[in-house]
Amino acid sequence: MTPPSSTPPHVPPDENHAVLLLRLAGPLQSWGSRSAFNRRETRPEPTKSGVIGLLAAASGLAREDPLDELLPLRLGIRVDQPGTLLRDYHTVSDYRGRPLPQAGVNAEGIQKPTSPAKNTHVTIRYYLQDAVFVAALAGPRPLLTTLDQALRAPAFPLALGRRSCPPTQPLSCGVRDGGIEDVLREEPWQASRRAREQYAAQRGRERNLGHSLYPARVDRAVTVEDPDGDDILHDAPVSFHPHSRTFTSRRVRHDWLSIPTGFPRTHDHPTGSDDEAGHDPFALLGW
Repeated sequence: MTPPSSTPPHVPPDENHAVLLLRLAGPLQSWGSRSAFNRRETRPEPTKSGVIGLLAAASGLAREDPLDELLPLRLGIRVDQPGTLLRDYHTVSDYRGRPLPQAGVNAEGIQKPTSPAKNTHVTIRYYLQDAVFVAALAGPRPLLTTLDQALRAPAFPLALGRRSCPPTQPLSCGVRDGGIEDVLREEPWQASRRAREQYAAQRGRERNLGHSLYPARVDRAVTVEDPDGDDILHDAPVSFHPHSRTFTSRRVRHDWLSIPTGFPRTHDHPTGSDDEAGHDPFALLGW
């Protein structure tokens, strides 16, 4: 009897389905999932609500518009450069000198002034600095092609989680054939040149080579939407309506992929050796 295999069965490619690749990079990013007004946190990687919101803005959808076409898209996130956490001490006040309103509203939807009067409110906001992610969205090819065009000429300004976090270019890497993991596995490393050179130099020092080693591949963490996944994230949007924002849960699984570094092949620094193609668990920690 043949033992069961952990590898999913091969599924013939569907000509009507494809994968849209996004490069999510910028000086600051912030991907909140559950944040109160006075404490705005960020997850370590982009949320589905943030990515869908970016696509909706590029397509010119208003907050009240339905997201019927975007919601079924399956999302995969690859962490090419995790970045570092930034804590921002933030204060809020009314430029007219008036007391700040309460967070809640009455039956008429009007905010009452704070009592006793409060003129300054302190908030804490968190951001990711210098992070780079590759997002893969799987769905119908005609829809992804339209979204790719919209990202290159967006109807509304785009942001990486918050309006204060504009993305760097290029944002869209185009539409590709294949499944999410296959596309993420073959897309070259999108980390900054400095980060990639530092990694190569570290690998060279580890092997006492006296020069930087240019590895052919590097291990990167991925999170892929999977109905059989063993983790649950509450970040799937249902509606962005300002008076009835709604989210639901989705299942994901966490894994790692060995991806091409994109380093040039030279006579002095050959790439593609067998020892460089293996799994390096410390690479996931940036060591």
